[in-house]
Amino acid sequence: MSVSTLYNHIKRFQNRRKKEKQQKKEEKELLKEQELLEKEKLQRKIESDKQKDKDFFEYLPAAYNEHKNEPIDENKILFVERRYTELTNSFIVLYDYLIENYNFDIHVHYLDEIAAERQDYIENCRKMLIDMATAKCVFLTDANEAVSCVDKREETIVVQLWHGCGAFKKFGMSTADLIFGGDSNEQLRHPTYKNNNIITVSSPEVIWAYSEAMNIPESEGIIKPLGISRTDVFFDENFAQKARKKLYEKYPFTKDKKIILYAPTFRGRVKNAKSPTRLSLGLMHYVLSEEYVVLLNLHPLIQERPKIANHLSNFAADVTGEMTIDELIAISDICISDYSSMVFEYSLMNKPMIFFAFDIENYLDWRGFYYEYDELTPGPVLTDTEEVVDYIKDIDNLFDPDEVKRFREKFMSSCDGNSTKRILEEAFGVETLKKHQKKGE
Repeated sequence: MSVSTLYNHIKRFQNRRKKEKQQKKEEKELLKEQELLEKEKLQRKIESDKQKDKDFFEYLPAAYNEHKNEPIDENKILFVERRYTELTNSFIVLYDYLIENYNFDIHVHYLDEIAAERQDYIENCRKMLIDMATAKCVFLTDANEAVSCVDKREETIVVQLWHGCGAFKKFGMSTADLIFGGDSNEQLRHPTYKNNNIITVSSPEVIWAYSEAMNIPESEGIIKPLGISRTDVFFDENFAQKARKKLYEKYPFTKDKKIILYAPTFRGRVKNAKSPTRLSLGLMHYVLSEEYVVLLNLHPLIQERPKIANHLSNFAADVTGEMTIDELIAISDICISDYSSMVFEYSLMNKPMIFFAFDIENYLDWRGFYYEYDELTPGPVLTDTEEVVDYIKDIDNLFDPDEVKRFREKFMSSCDGNSTKRILEEAFGVETLKKHQKKGE
């Protein structure tokens, strides 16, 4: 080996060693930086937890306690909307029924948990709790840490209307050991279903699931199969007629076409919810556009909605926020969903359902279901758009209405068009309602 060759070998070796040292140094610095970030993250969580404890163990209960010994206002009813700044459809049927038929003093509180700054959210909670301290009845449709943080007086009745039917995706304590769920210790430390006196569900079949999720023993008799108030609209013929008229005015291209409703649930966590994009509207347009149109209704938590291509504008429309999910259920001919609880309501229509579950394995790991997925799907489970298109093309031969009927009888037996009336009678009693009934009603 020549001297020059040896020199080059040594030089390459030295350079390699130098590069390895530099790489190790960078890796060490990166690890140190990550450890620092983790420490900062942990410190922020500790500070956040301390502040939460102070808010929900001291500040908010103190505001409630200051007024809870004042006389109850037998006329006062609260509607407490946790996430949004308007009443959702889970409230609206019962709210309208009270306004139309009874002389109650109705107060509405918007906590605005998602969009508001933390201090504004806490202030909204404080004002609500002061009002709740002398209220006869409080209606909720979701978990509520503010209502749950106080030592509620017995005279106030809290009614949990809940925002979904049946029991599909796991929630609450049922998700404590899953990726989606919160820490079980945190859920026990800051409960969100405490102080509920009545929790309405869609059938006796699902009581056990709500008992598990809300950490409320079935033996307490709080979870009641009174039906879900918002489902009453599906038994009102005028509701569907008005919804169809509204659709044709907003989206004229839908007239004289059959309607496919695509209503997937969100993916990810609540604060960064995303919509699935696997279903090919282009292929559906190519095969089905002569007979069908597609209406997309995305979960309200999704902030960035997928765009529909311009050349599909006479075939598909994202109607999220323009039409309510109840309106869409009432007027659509076919529903495509995945893991959304709206399929329970859709079963009341006795129309075809398709379950587009291309990511079923990931979703099971992420959140989990209360029943085997096959029990929750009264229709075909498909994983690509070609299968969806083929099924729709032959839907008259493939659809099994008896399968939907069995599903409905199992999970929706208490939803018969009279749920709102039963809930109010359970909450107030028939005699109290008569006293507050408007004259001429």
